[in-house]
Amino acid sequence: MADFQQNGNITHFHNLRSRSNEELVYEIESYAQSRKISLILPSLYSELEGPALANIVAELSKVSYLNRVIIGLDRADEAQYRHARSFFAGLPQKTTVIWNDSPRMKALYERLDHLGLAPQEPGKGKNVWGCIGYLIGCADSAVMAIHDCDIVTYQREMLDRLVYPVANPSFPYQLSKGYYARIGGGKLNGRVTRLLVSPILIALKRVVGDRDYLDYLRAFRYILSGEFAMRTQMLPDLRIPSDWGLEIGVLSEAWRNLGRGMICQVEIADDYDHKHQETSPEDATAGLNRMSTDICKALYRKLAADGTVFTNNTFRTLKATYYRRALDLLEAYYNDAKMNGLKVDRHAEEQQIELFAENIVRAGQVFLENPEERPFIPTWNRVHAADPNFIADFHRAVAEDEAEFAPA
Repeated sequence: MADFQQNGNITHFHNLRSRSNEELVYEIESYAQSRKISLILPSLYSELEGPALANIVAELSKVSYLNRVIIGLDRADEAQYRHARSFFAGLPQKTTVIWNDSPRMKALYERLDHLGLAPQEPGKGKNVWGCIGYLIGCADSAVMAIHDCDIVTYQREMLDRLVYPVANPSFPYQLSKGYYARIGGGKLNGRVTRLLVSPILIALKRVVGDRDYLDYLRAFRYILSGEFAMRTQMLPDLRIPSDWGLEIGVLSEAWRNLGRGMICQVEIADDYDHKHQETSPEDATAGLNRMSTDICKALYRKLAADGTVFTNNTFRTLKATYYRRALDLLEAYYNDAKMNGLKVDRHAEEQQIELFAENIVRAGQVFLENPEERPFIPTWNRVHAADPNFIADFHRAVAEDEAEFAPA
């Protein structure tokens, strides 16, 4: 059974198994009569061919309270876009597939580039940002949820529990973040959260001192989960990171714009598993190697914006402090896994800690050497101020793609 602990930083919603999910759904359906709820699914085309997405679509087909489903489709050619339209056609909600690689969409991003407002690189951040812009243009939803398309243990209850805190009009919450245990295949997973984020937050407190922001981040039980729900009034001013720091970036934006009483996390599953990234130790631009660097930069940027001064000596001290804390936590995770009959490869995980320690310094060097780096995609309010017709033209491009390229 789950605990009922509250740490005083943000609200925790536990699953105490004292209420049926049917009763929860009935309540959400009543809220959705006047507060429409939409879902964003950022997807690579390759995920249509994976083991998870067909089941996700089947589960979403049972969700009666969803107003819209918006799929951002990346890395797809024309035939693949047509196939994606067929793949998602069975969803009963208003469903839109945004073909991010279409000629029309590329022309729109070139238009933004001339204004100096285009996303700097492709990826999940750009995908989510585009879907948010489309949803803003729809102007018909009070709540937006987002989750990944590679969740092999997906059940509709995950979405039900995720949206409830922000859909309930009597609650004050503007942002809800999902958490769960990352286990699968008899192993304890969640390497980046366990081996990088948790220990570096401890190390940062020791090196740069107590910061409310660090206590806030440490309150999240699975800080890198990709499951969010938020009230749409947040969206026009939401800054989306363009790199792999998306999850921490969104939490940082919530910290900047909201009070703690408006932020919560909710237990959405007993266990959870999805696609695992390769470590890619030989390639700093791929896999967990790239992800760890981007996450470190996201933390440094936020702390610097709040007045923390970083130097090369800071990062060297941080590396040493992190390394000791990470090994301590690895011991705790190893023993926890052993007690629960799960496996942890200590040798492989110590190698990952060594890689992450190097990336703490590498990210610091990049941070110090590129002070003019633009890590965030401009907000949709800024885009609208620079080009008032852009959102309408974005909607038109999506509609024209749908009209021209019928499903396969």
